Amino acid sequence: MEPAAQQYHNNVFINCPFDDEYKLMFDALVFAVFDCGFRARSTREFPGAAQTRIENIYELIKECQFSIHDISRTELDEHELPRFNMPFELGLFLGAREFGGGEHKNKECLILDREEYRYQKFLSDIAGYDPQAHGDNYETAIRRVRDWLGGRATADNLSWDTLVLVPDGDVMTDRYHRFLDALKMKGVRQEKIIFNNFCTLVYAWIKANPWD
Repeated sequence: MEPAAQQYHNNVFINCPFDDEYKLMFDALVFAVFDCGFRARSTREFPGAAQTRIENIYELIKECQFSIHDISRTELDEHELPRFNMPFELGLFLGAREFGGGEHKNKECLILDREEYRYQKFLSDIAGYDPQAHGDNYETAIRRVRDWLGGRATADNLSWDTLVLVPDGDVMTDRYHRFLDALKMKGVRQEKIIFNNFCTLVYAWIKANPWD
């Protein structure tokens, strides 16, 4: 793969929770992004970085035309406080599109939530962005990403050698299960894979198993 910073029109920033419970969803989102011909980006690609987390977020937003924001965990934690990280990063991305100038005017994002219209209770200002519900189901999330990002797969964006039709959501979901089966056959424990290695494995599998 080319250096990520050189692929602005191919980069997709994923803004989502990082807890263990969400990992299956996160991995599915990463796979779907790559299977649409794009490159998944995340703050998890900076382990032990000298920069602060917010500086990493700024860098990712600067380098990505597209982004996916899952606000499904905007709820009270054990301390009775809301989790605002995901809406905050969404706001940064929208601000970059509005005020960044140049190619940043073309930034686009997909907003995901657990239930349809739930966002109206805590973030009603994003109503015009048509947030999509995934029901805490990673297969549904794959279909949501495919339907949104697949329509943006153009010769200018894709990193593959030739432009081909992105498979439908059912096909992509089946491909994800085949990929997970391949990991198991090699004795790879999905829960132990760090983000950068996972992306490498996804990219290699997709290159070796092109769409039918």
